[in-house]
Amino acid sequence: MPAEGVTIRRGFPPGERDRAARVYWEAFGGKLSRVMGPDARALEFLRAGLRPDHCFSALDGQGRVIGLAGFKTPQGSFSAGTRADLRRIYGRIGAVWRLALLRLLIDEIDNRRFLIDGIAVTEHARSRGIGAALLAELCAEARRRGYEAVRLEVIETNTRARALYEREGFVATRTERMGLLRYAFGFRAATTMIRPL
Repeated sequence: MPAEGVTIRRGFPPGERDRAARVYWEAFGGKLSRVMGPDARALEFLRAGLRPDHCFSALDGQGRVIGLAGFKTPQGSFSAGTRADLRRIYGRIGAVWRLALLRLLIDEIDNRRFLIDGIAVTEHARSRGIGAALLAELCAEARRRGYEAVRLEVIETNTRARALYEREGFVATRTERMGLLRYAFGFRAATTMIRPL
């Protein structure tokens, strides 16, 4: 259960799109800043592409987004900016090389397992059970959709997230080295973790 005063809900309120983008970038900017930076452009891209129909959010007592948990389906993913968004924000040349690199991170839809597309909790709200509550909601959504397992990827440097996933029953199944891509994304390996439902 999350801390008192925190509400978990499907999607995020329409007026919270900017804050949702900031929470997501706070969590994943370290991994994506070399490709999606500078910050102002990355935030503009996220604001344009975040899909509330593919996430759950944690709201504080004032209704502000303090956590997000995205997922992927055959209909799309939570952080789903378009090519047109990339061109508009980064220009034609900037869009081409960014798209090429981002495609290397995108997994195909897994028809047997429900795919998590990132969990983010703003720094001041961590260690209050919010990540675990969001993860529980994702697992419940997977069950509602008829999946038998949930899958996610965690980068080698995110030991805090990996510890949470292990506590919640996820088991590492493989680790993939990034090779030369580590220079673009800033991490050397990502581990696939699966939790049977």
